[in-house]
Amino acid sequence: MANPKLSDSEQVDELISKLDEEVKATVQTIRKIVLATDPEIAEQVKWNSPSFYFTGEMKPFDPKEYKRDIMVCNIHRGKILLVFPTGAKVKSSLKGKDYPDGRKIITVDDLTAITIELQQLIKDWVAMVEK
Repeated sequence: MANPKLSDSEQVDELISKLDEEVKATVQTIRKIVLATDPEIAEQVKWNSPSFYFTGEMKPFDPKEYKRDIMVCNIHRGKILLVFPTGAKVKSSLKGKDYPDGRKIITVDDLTAITIELQQLIKDWVAMVEK
């Protein structure tokens, strides 16, 4: 009998379970913060990383524009990078780098220090969605 396909959340659980303990705890906290920000945010594994996207109503767009994608939690060499594919258009007090292609990348050094700002950035992103 074939294994049943895991749900998106179960796939994220499985991916996170394989991380080092310190990184795992931080990623779990980020996950809780993002999912608690808006009921129309869901999660999945994308680009081999936990990622979050908007599930609500949106105007039609080219999928290559990544307008539905909010954030990818990229773990690289023990560092956690929060990659916002279209985040450069959102003004934020979080220190990071805005790229000409529209990405914003924030390195997580101290999650406690950025929790409120992270949630605000995501709220601002959702508010800008073209519905």
